[in-house]
Amino acid sequence: MPVDKAALRRSDEAKAWFSAVYRAVQGIPPGRVTSYGHIALLLGYPERPRQVGVCLKHLPSASDQPDARYNGDTVPWQRVVNAKGTISPRGSGTARQEAALVQEGVEVGRGNLGERTVDFGTYGWFPARLPSQGGGDLLDEDDEDDGENGEGDGT
Repeated sequence: MPVDKAALRRSDEAKAWFSAVYRAVQGIPPGRVTSYGHIALLLGYPERPRQVGVCLKHLPSASDQPDARYNGDTVPWQRVVNAKGTISPRGSGTARQEAALVQEGVEVGRGNLGERTVDFGTYGWFPARLPSQGGGDLLDEDDEDDGENGEGDGT
């Protein structure tokens, strides 16, 4: 059965959400980390941490979409970890995330089960508002290139 590509396109609401997540993650300073849940909270949807992870999972790689407004080079996906301060396990992506964080000066430790951990007390970034929210709502900004067809770099 042929795939209807039009049916696979994101709705305007989904495009706005993906773009808002990517812009929020761009606000995380180098050498700092935050959680999926905190990004969701900053965007006004504290019940959506998993959806933040989905957005990062579908972030296009820079090699596949070098001209995309949002890709693995323009969105620091590596700076988002789970609420426990642990890099979410996902095959080789876990080691890539650790390496990217270490390159920024973030110390990545090991938990009792070998999980990769980051100390929120030292490296955590949990502002009450996003720096970019000085006057606008991230979900209202219009974006043409939201990286909807790429491979994931994060989560």
